[in-house]
Amino acid sequence: MKAKLLFFIPLFLFAVDNQKLLDCYDIFAQKKAELEAEAEKILEQKEALEALKNTYMALIKKKEEKLNQKEAEINATLKKIEEEKKQIQKLLEKNKKILEEIKKARLDKVTQAYAKMRPKNAASILSNMPEKDALEILQKLQPKIVAKIFSKMDPVKAAKLSKMLLGDKNESTTTP
Repeated sequence: MKAKLLFFIPLFLFAVDNQKLLDCYDIFAQKKAELEAEAEKILEQKEALEALKNTYMALIKKKEEKLNQKEAEINATLKKIEEEKKQIQKLLEKNKKILEEIKKARLDKVTQAYAKMRPKNAASILSNMPEKDALEILQKLQPKIVAKIFSKMDPVKAAKLSKMLLGDKNESTTTP
């Protein structure tokens, strides 16, 4: 019986070791399946991330194209505005010249009227108007006519206007 027992003990030990070995294989197989499932999840997440990245990059590219288009439109509008601004400036300059010519023509007519007036009447009117306006008229008149007007004008006023005709900037341009 001892011999039988000795024969069964190694078999029993072999069966126990076999059982442990089978359990390890099962554990390894289970862990392998878990790792493969985890690797599959990671691969899916990686693919999803790549798809998201590609979608995002396409969206960025589309937005950049749209932005470049808007920028081109804005630059074209700015260029158009600058051209219109230049045209407006030219028109303003042209209008200024026309206005100056009109003022000059009116001043020439007024000056001609004063040149034809009697010196006493001209002196009276020029004495009562703002000195700046009187000065403009006097500058257009011939010196001989200005002398006659000054002779009929209040001496203080005539002196002021004479200084202004000479270009003395210290003299006030308001009437006393």
